[in-house]
Amino acid sequence: MNQLNERSAQVLNGFLGLGITLGLTSLGLLLVRQSVLTDPELNFDAVQSPIVLGIGLGLLILAGLSLLGFTLVEPNQARVLLLLGSYAGSLRSPGFYWVIPYLVQLRPISLRVRNFASDRIKVNDAQGSPIEIATVVVWRVTDSAKALLNVNDFLGFVGIQSEAALRTLANRYSYDSFDERYQSFRDDPDQISRTLQEDVQARLDVAGVEVLEARLTYLAYAPEIAQSMLRRQQALAVVAARERIVEGALGMVEIALNALSNKDLVQLNEERKAAMVNNLLVALVAENGMQPIVNTGSFAQGQDRF
Repeated sequence: MNQLNERSAQVLNGFLGLGITLGLTSLGLLLVRQSVLTDPELNFDAVQSPIVLGIGLGLLILAGLSLLGFTLVEPNQARVLLLLGSYAGSLRSPGFYWVIPYLVQLRPISLRVRNFASDRIKVNDAQGSPIEIATVVVWRVTDSAKALLNVNDFLGFVGIQSEAALRTLANRYSYDSFDERYQSFRDDPDQISRTLQEDVQARLDVAGVEVLEARLTYLAYAPEIAQSMLRRQQALAVVAARERIVEGALGMVEIALNALSNKDLVQLNEERKAAMVNNLLVALVAENGMQPIVNTGSFAQGQDRF
C-alpha cells in the first residue's frame, strides 16, 4: 500500500492575498471606467475601448473568484490540501491563508486529544472463561495526511482497531491467577495497560494516530459463570487464610516449646510434647474459642495431662 506522509503545503499569506484581491478589484474598476465614454449631450455611456473593458471585467471576475480561496486554520486543527486529486500538503500552523480556489480542495481535521470508550465486550480469557471487558483509549491525530488519505474513516478505524486489540489482550491473560501458567489481569495492571497501549499503537500507525494512554475500565466474569467463580474465589481465600493461620500457630508453638526448654520450667518427654503441640494447635487454629479445663489433681495423683 502506498502510504502518504504529511508535509507542509506552499500557500500564500491570507493578508497578502487580500491585498492582491483588493488591488485587482481597484484596477478592474479603473479600466472599466476608462473604457466607457460619457456623452453629456446625449446623456448615455458609450464604450470607447472594448479591449480595455474586457480586461477590466476579467480582473473583476478574477478578484471575485479569489475571494473563495481564503481559509482559516484554528489552533489544534489541520487542513489537508488536494490539488487536482493529488496530495499537495497540509496546513498545521494557526493563521489566515489563501489558496488557489477550485483547483485546491481543503479538508479540515482536528488535532485535539480525544477519548474512545469501548462498549463492554464478551470474550474468553486465556483459560477459556467468558469475561466482560472494556477499555478507554486516549489518542490524537499526528499525521493529517495518513488520517484522511490512508484510511477510509479514521474515527471508525480507531474504534474497531482498539476493540480488536482489546480482544487479543483478553485472550493472552486470565481473569485471576488460579493457574501459575497464565498471567493474570490482577498481577500487574500497569504492565497490562502498557501492553494494550503498544498493541493499539501498532494497529493505528497506518492512520497517523498517536495513542497517549490505554486502560481497562471494566473487567468482570460473564453473568452465566459469575456466581460459580465467586464461590471459587471465596474457597481459595479461605484456604489461603487457613494456611496463614496454621503457619502462625506453628511458629507460636515452636516459640512456646523453646521457651519452656530454655528456662527449665518443666521437663517434657516426646509424648508430652506431642500432646502439648496438639492442644496448642487446636486452641490456636480453631474458629470457636476453647474452654480451658484445669486439672488440679494430676500431679498429686501422679498423672500427667497436657
